[in-house]
Amino acid sequence: MERLGTGIGWRPEIADAVERMPGIDWVEAVAENVCPGHLPESLVRLRERGVTVIPHGVSLGLGGAERPDAGRLTALAERVQALGAPLVTEHIAFVRAGGPLTASPRLEAGHLLPVPRTRDALDVLCENVRIAQDALPVPLAVENIAALISWPGEEMTEGQFLYELADRTGVRLLIDVANLHTNHVNRGEDPAKALAELPLEAIAYVHVAGGFERDGVWHDSHAHAVPRPVLDILTDLASRVTPPGVLLERDENFPEPGELERELGAIRGALEKGAVEREATERRASAEGAAQGGLVSAERSSCVDTPPRDKTVRSEAVTDPARQRLALAQASLLSALVAGTPVPEGFDRVRLGVQARALAGKRADVVAKVAPELPVILGNGYRRAFLGYSHGHPMTDGYRRDALAFAGYLLAGGRLEDARVRAELQEWWLERSGPTPRSRRPGVRLARATRRVLLRR
Repeated sequence: MERLGTGIGWRPEIADAVERMPGIDWVEAVAENVCPGHLPESLVRLRERGVTVIPHGVSLGLGGAERPDAGRLTALAERVQALGAPLVTEHIAFVRAGGPLTASPRLEAGHLLPVPRTRDALDVLCENVRIAQDALPVPLAVENIAALISWPGEEMTEGQFLYELADRTGVRLLIDVANLHTNHVNRGEDPAKALAELPLEAIAYVHVAGGFERDGVWHDSHAHAVPRPVLDILTDLASRVTPPGVLLERDENFPEPGELERELGAIRGALEKGAVEREATERRASAEGAAQGGLVSAERSSCVDTPPRDKTVRSEAVTDPARQRLALAQASLLSALVAGTPVPEGFDRVRLGVQARALAGKRADVVAKVAPELPVILGNGYRRAFLGYSHGHPMTDGYRRDALAFAGYLLAGGRLEDARVRAELQEWWLERSGPTPRSRRPGVRLARATRRVLLRR
């Protein structure tokens, strides 16, 4: 497996700092934010210097009940080729539900949600991964996600689920140690047990990130410094195997470059500590083997307890009933989270409420990023207005259309008392909602610009 070294998540906000940062062997870019025909100049320069760039997808929904969308797979493959990447990564998650399998409206989560660790879900995930592998030009690695909620009636631990997935498909694993910590706090899962059950030889690389705890719930924010417990899990992993690569993730609230460099130093320190522990373990194992007159493997990974293998022969194609059962369960959960329908039986109502509020808040934040004019036009009332809108209007087709739908909702309902704000929002909506672009003739553009200036006075 290719050795990647130490990397950092490339984001436009820190692009200049990443280029100047010493000791960066590779970067990871969110695939959906990269246009193959117009790569950011920073990524082009990094590639020219020999820095590996890996696209990291967030929208395939490999853990969803439906088979992966061919268009999304084609788009991901184009980004792989444009970046010359040796690997591409995605998540073990579902991001949408509903549609033909459930005869209900399709809903978008705008977030990575956990799949149930059941046989049905595993069978569907394995087939979806195989479909993706066949469509992509380079090896695929999939990431374990963080979760606030647990599915009732799960049949496997996270380590067992990942072990079987890798065993049945040959897919590589992107292990996020911050997500293991999140699941430890939120779901009581032991990260050491999860690591002991993993097929360590399948690890492609490792994610490290920060978060924060509030009212007993850990939020995987990617906006805070990496805490000591996450570094300790990284050390535990490094004591078992040498990770091919480790990457620091940061998505917002970016600190000064020096702080990022210190975090990378702490990550390297955690890896070195784990390597020392691994070497000590190997020496002890060799000494014990010599004393017993037998041969003991120097690889600690061959000594860990692995879950019992399922000997059942499974068909390559998942039957529609399995997909439909999963589809109904996921649609029921997502509808409760984003559309206010009753909480499905067996779920923790309090945790579901926390997750629902987190999804609404994230949705408001992302819409503000993709349509930055809206918070400017609406001022301090933006967030309150958007959260009120989101409560009864689940997202069905991505954030950009969500922004347009929100503006249309405010305009159609007469919810804006300020005539200036209403007129400016209407101008913004008309610019973006028509079937064809508005006139680009200089005189027309000047008239519109003059109107906007007058509206702001």
